[in-house]
Amino acid sequence: MFSSHRYKPLLYLNLNLLFRRTPPTPLMFCTSQSHSSTVSYLINNLAFTPQAALTLTTSKRFCFNDPHKADTVLVLFKTHGFSNSQIATIVTKLPAILASNPQRMLPKFQFLASKGASTHDIVLLTTRHPKFLHSSLKNRIIPTYGLLKALFRSDEKALSCIVSCPASLMDSRLPKNIKLLADAGVSDSAIYHLCRTRTSVLMSSDLGKPVDEVKKLGFDPSLVKFAIALQAIRTLPKSLWDAKVDVLKRWGWSEETLSEAFRRNPLYMLSSKDKLNEVMKLWVNQLGWNPLALARMPWLFGCNLERRIIPRAFVLQHLLAKGLIKKNDNWGTPFLIPEDMFLKKFVECFTEEKSQPSEDDRMIFKNETLDLDKLKQEIINLVTNGVRSGI
Repeated sequence: MFSSHRYKPLLYLNLNLLFRRTPPTPLMFCTSQSHSSTVSYLINNLAFTPQAALTLTTSKRFCFNDPHKADTVLVLFKTHGFSNSQIATIVTKLPAILASNPQRMLPKFQFLASKGASTHDIVLLTTRHPKFLHSSLKNRIIPTYGLLKALFRSDEKALSCIVSCPASLMDSRLPKNIKLLADAGVSDSAIYHLCRTRTSVLMSSDLGKPVDEVKKLGFDPSLVKFAIALQAIRTLPKSLWDAKVDVLKRWGWSEETLSEAFRRNPLYMLSSKDKLNEVMKLWVNQLGWNPLALARMPWLFGCNLERRIIPRAFVLQHLLAKGLIKKNDNWGTPFLIPEDMFLKKFVECFTEEKSQPSEDDRMIFKNETLDLDKLKQEIINLVTNGVRSGI
């Protein structure tokens, strides 16, 4: 699978396809007078700079003669909790909204509010994707919402999906792909994960092939991990997928190792190829540890390199060099536990006031003591030098 990834890239949201069923807004012929009045309106009512107003009206070829309709649109937005800056953002994305009929937009706000959407939800949804206001309430918004509500059996979850990706209200592929996943045995929780994190997967074409491939890899459709694997396979272009595979192979990973790591945690393939390489470089070149060990804990590639991996790795290396901890091929726990627990188990247990170690500590540490201040200073020096050396 790692040498035969053939799926076309998802450009997160393919706008040409996404809006292909949305009728284009008619462009009016702009006279110099109407253009000038539109520019002035944007400056005076929405705090546009002269340059921004001029650029918007010119690039979008939008202007109006009568500001009355624009005034009613602004009133609608302001009475529903939108600030001037939020309205300006909407107008920048969709200038034609100023020529829209507020009576056709209002029912969409009312529908969402009736389902429990807060003012914040409606503002966020509209600011992110104002084109949903041009969708049919009866033929698109209500049916899509009904599908999500029936699937998740919760208004709250249905709304969270819509707010996360308002474009889902406009794409006919979403209900088809949700049905495809449900028929394939994918759990509601896995579908919900995709709705919340990468709705573009649910709005893609030909989703059946990657679903079959994820199944062949042995992922259980009832688990969220299935959705994560599908997300990785479906969203990565072949060229980028192959580039990441090549990086890991250069560090000694085989096809089998790559597959094993993917089954453990598919998210590692969503790390950048530079991040994969930097973690490997630290792990192998600077620390001298086995690169294959990372296949048993591929989630480590998703950790912050500067704030978590480098400092903790140098603490472990320092303690190993002083003979204070035992060699262990599985270093997953020290990188996974919270910071306070890490300090307790890997630093504070070496204070001179430390009493006899507990049985848990005895499993990891030798019964030795070390000056805490001295250890901390040595660790700081090591970490600082490591960061400066470009690890």
